[in-house]
Amino acid sequence: MKFFETNIKDAFRIEVDKFGDDRGFFGRAFCSNELKEQGIPMNVAQANIGFSKKKFTIRGLHYQLEPHAEAKLIRCTKGALLDVAVDIRPESPTCGNSIAIELTENEQNQVYIPAGCAHGYQTLVDDTEIFYMVSAFYAPEFERGIRYDDPALDIPWREAGEIILSDKDRNWPDFEF
Repeated sequence: MKFFETNIKDAFRIEVDKFGDDRGFFGRAFCSNELKEQGIPMNVAQANIGFSKKKFTIRGLHYQLEPHAEAKLIRCTKGALLDVAVDIRPESPTCGNSIAIELTENEQNQVYIPAGCAHGYQTLVDDTEIFYMVSAFYAPEFERGIRYDDPALDIPWREAGEIILSDKDRNWPDFEF
C-alpha cells in the first residue's frame, strides 16, 4: 500500500500496490500493520456497502459524535465516485479543510478518513458501489450531518444536470466553525 498525505491532518489517499502477470493482479487492500506504520489506528467494527443506481447521486455529509465517531477506509468496488471529507475537529490544525478524491473500480484506490471528519460522496456513473470499513458501530442517536453544498466549505462537486439527494441530506445545517 502506498500512502499520500492530504490537506486534512491524518487523512490519506491510498494506492494499492498491484503485482500482476498475464492472469491479472494481486494487491493488498487492508493491512493493519501497514496502517499502524502510517500512524493509522484502524480497528474495524463494521464493513458497509452502498449502491447508487444513478450518476450524480450525493450521499452525505455525515458523521457521528463521540464516543461513536468513525474513522473510515473507503474504496469504490463498482463504477466511479468523488469521495469527500471535511475536517470538523475543532482542535485540528486543518479544521474546515476538505478533500475530494476520485475513487474508481479500475484504480482500486482508497481513502482513509480519520474520526471527527464529515464524509460524503457523489457517484460519477450509473450503478456505482462503495465499500467502506468503519472503526465504530453505527449509533443513530449520535449521527449528524452538514449540508452538502454549504458555501463555506467550497466542495468541488461535479457539475450535474440533476443531483439526486435524500431529504435528510438536503436538510442538514451548514457547518458552524
